[in-house]
Amino acid sequence: MEVIHERCAGIDISKIDVKVCIRVPSGTGTRRRSEVRTFSAVTSALLAMRDWLLAEGITVVGMEATGVYWKPVFYLLEHDMECWLLNARHMKSVPGRKTDVKDSEWIATLVEHGLVRPSFVPPEPIRQLRDVTRYRTEIIRERTRETQRLEKLLEDTGIKLSATVSNILGVSGRAMLEALIAGERDPHDLADLAKGSMRRKTDALVEALTGNFTAHHAFLARAMLDRIDACTATETKLSEHIEVMLQPFRRRIELLVTIPGVDTRAAQVILSEIGADIARFPSAADLASWAGVCPGNHQSGGRTGSGKTRHGDPWLKAALGQAAASASRTKDTYLAARYRRIVARRGKKRALVAVEHSILTAVWHMFTHDAEYADLGGHYFIERTGRARQTRRLVSQLNQLGYQVTLQTEGAA
Repeated sequence: MEVIHERCAGIDISKIDVKVCIRVPSGTGTRRRSEVRTFSAVTSALLAMRDWLLAEGITVVGMEATGVYWKPVFYLLEHDMECWLLNARHMKSVPGRKTDVKDSEWIATLVEHGLVRPSFVPPEPIRQLRDVTRYRTEIIRERTRETQRLEKLLEDTGIKLSATVSNILGVSGRAMLEALIAGERDPHDLADLAKGSMRRKTDALVEALTGNFTAHHAFLARAMLDRIDACTATETKLSEHIEVMLQPFRRRIELLVTIPGVDTRAAQVILSEIGADIARFPSAADLASWAGVCPGNHQSGGRTGSGKTRHGDPWLKAALGQAAASASRTKDTYLAARYRRIVARRGKKRALVAVEHSILTAVWHMFTHDAEYADLGGHYFIERTGRARQTRRLVSQLNQLGYQVTLQTEGAA
């Protein structure tokens, strides 16, 4: 088999140590030399490993993406040699001969002959931005979970505030909760705390606020509200830090927010996940495939199996899903028209994935050409197929239903 990389290494990583196998020329003919060494996972031992690899003239290192344990090894070596982070699904070893040493040898062999592809690891500024945006997402999810716990606590007391108020943590809802915790139990006095348009629901609020709210519930509600407030404060702090980190990429954010359904927060997540250098993805199809928003391929024996999407990047897919849902509700836009075109015959989930695919395709072209989003309009699909053809199709459907149709232009009417 042809040797693609003459001096390469494979690393099997665990929490406590790393097994390193190098593959280099033996110096006599075409024979190859292998050597395996074990190093501790502490920094001093990893530095010794790097010195050994440099002394052997290693140019390419492959390592399996094992939890978070690959990160210190990758970050230590990426400036001195080419590092490949490899998908574990692409490197299944021989069954029945599974050891850490054999894993490192197998990885080195695959890299040597070019049988694996490296995963996308963004540069350090984007990695740092990704860490902060992902942590902010987790904080927001934790606040949502805490809000749901608070709502269940109110249900336990018989108080149906969430059935009357759209947001129990809004101005009116928060005032009523604080009064309940402080000891107020009269539903009429609690309902009087409603603000603005909520005062039109006074009678319904009196009924909803009648329950058995005890000191026990007040203690738990206070703890939950404090945790919600702490999450909100942390989110604000993270958002401010993200704004500072995004200063070098301000133009990218300005481009992303021109897409219908993509707000500033979604734009920040999209940028942190795909990076600012779109040249890493040769085409829009490569970007969509990497993100996991396009159908998969599974064909064997001439038969095509399930084409479900890959797992892809869950953080990116979550942001794209929210953006697609927002875009599907916009008026007179291409993305909304594409959603309505697909949802009738394929369902909501597939329609949203199709809109996510369209958004990522637009992102690739916008970053490549440094151009803002150009909407094709809500009538794009009608104009594409031709008005006459579309008219004949609709008239034919009405005729099949037993109607006799007479067409008249809007101006004549």
